[in-house]
Amino acid sequence: MTIKKYIPPGLEQYNKNLLSKDLIAGLTLFVMLVPQGMAYAMLAGLPPVMGLYASTIPLIIYALFASSRHLSIGPTAITSLLVFSGISSITEPGSQDYITLVILLALMVGTIQCLLGVLRMGFIVKFISPSVLGGYTSAAAIIIGLSQFKHLIGIDLGTYFQAHHLLVGIGRELTNLHWMTVLLGVSSIIFLVVFKKINSRFPATLVLILLSSLSVYIFSLHGKGVQIVGTVPNGLPNLVLPTISLGSVKQLIIPAVIIALLGFMESLAIGKTIADKEKYKLNPNRELKALGLANILGSLFYIFPVNGSFSRSAVNHQSGGVTQLVSIFTSMFMIITLMLFTSYFYYLPNAVLAAIIIVAVYKLIDIEQAKFLFNVRSIDGWSWIVTFFVTLFVGIQWGILVGAIFNFCLLLARITRPNIIEMGYLEKEQIFRDIKRFPQATTLDDLIMIRVDSSIHFANISYLEDKLREFLYLKPLANMVIIDFSGVNDMDTPSFEVIEDLKEQLKKEKDISMYFVGMKGTVRETAEKLGWDKKFNEEINYYTIEKLLENKRIRVSTSSDKNNQTPYMYYI
Repeated sequence: MTIKKYIPPGLEQYNKNLLSKDLIAGLTLFVMLVPQGMAYAMLAGLPPVMGLYASTIPLIIYALFASSRHLSIGPTAITSLLVFSGISSITEPGSQDYITLVILLALMVGTIQCLLGVLRMGFIVKFISPSVLGGYTSAAAIIIGLSQFKHLIGIDLGTYFQAHHLLVGIGRELTNLHWMTVLLGVSSIIFLVVFKKINSRFPATLVLILLSSLSVYIFSLHGKGVQIVGTVPNGLPNLVLPTISLGSVKQLIIPAVIIALLGFMESLAIGKTIADKEKYKLNPNRELKALGLANILGSLFYIFPVNGSFSRSAVNHQSGGVTQLVSIFTSMFMIITLMLFTSYFYYLPNAVLAAIIIVAVYKLIDIEQAKFLFNVRSIDGWSWIVTFFVTLFVGIQWGILVGAIFNFCLLLARITRPNIIEMGYLEKEQIFRDIKRFPQATTLDDLIMIRVDSSIHFANISYLEDKLREFLYLKPLANMVIIDFSGVNDMDTPSFEVIEDLKEQLKKEKDISMYFVGMKGTVRETAEKLGWDKKFNEEINYYTIEKLLENKRIRVSTSSDKNNQTPYMYYI
């Protein structure tokens, strides 16, 4: 085991040129992270300064242990909303009890991620399909946007996480708009969108913060009803030990698991995308441990859960960032800001932070993905739809759970109902194909040829038996059944026993012979251990349908030309 293993990726041959690139990228991310961190803290129901706290120590910890060279971690919109939805039902947002639970939540999220990493369970996120994640993200983005209308137009919406409640609340409060706040919020959105189109690298959010704060100060807008951030504590956060109790852990375990898994999925998705472009490997288990340690150690410094950010990671890559020193530089800039410049955020309007959040999340709404999924494979589209509407109208925490369960049920359905087809012979092409797709294929009344395109096990053997009896019912004159096993990679002992009983029953009752062709090595080995090579040596001894038909002198071809007879090579 060499010390090189513990050196952050990309630092092996570091030089001044790479240092300058990382420094510029770090400054660019800092400019983005200041307003986003404060905005996402507000979204999580926390004091804005906690968004700055969450952008310091966790970034350094992650940089030291990560396998990604470009992933930028910190506060994110969806994680912030999950924090708010998970804890606001327990205690009052913004209160000391609320902050205490948020810190404990960060510790629990980090612990779960670390455990998954140590146990090498990074593969677990593969069980949540992209269609489920896409539907969830789109719905969550809509809820995030709607939830910010209370700050954007100066109304009281209450604490809701369902789109219909938020829309009803907005409609009910439209007569109570604070027009100065509306003007400030809408103009902020226009400002951000316009400058993003003109020049995406222009620090529009930072400029907006400066201009809006200056406007509030000069025109005393806070005295006219415009809500502002107010006093932001100066200096670094004090060291704090999370308050742990069994009752609190029970209350937070579900949101902790959801945030841990979703945070990792979001981080892995953007991290892997950039890693593929830059031709290096990402280690999912190492990423889990790095994120986990960032949340665990960060919880000692008043943070809420953090994970990888799509937008900031993309900006890091586009800005020329090369290594995780970018995160360390970003953290250093943030620490300097906390020590010297927090007083400048006093007059920052809440409406501006709401505008920043809305502009940041609207691009996460991807309806086109649903259309694409339906066009390609409708069942994936339904996974998207179910997740989207459950998240939108039932609740943000339930959406991902119901979506994952729905997708898992679809997977079980595919496992228990494998693809089993009846085959016929295409004389011109000289191949066997599914008669439903190729109705012109030749079949015989006294012969049934089927192909199984799945492993066979206790969960689907009854389905195979039912399908076979269905084929026999449709062909009452059949006296031979050929089952093509070329698509069967595995078969368990109970399935062999069921098929053996069925074979003997059909032979005894209807004098129907059953043959099995194309058995692969693993399946054949199990059959031999069960004595099939002695009991049914002839029935399993054929590797192709063609050889079996030739041996039994059965002609499927209708042509008398020998060149057009069934070939001795079988194509699947």
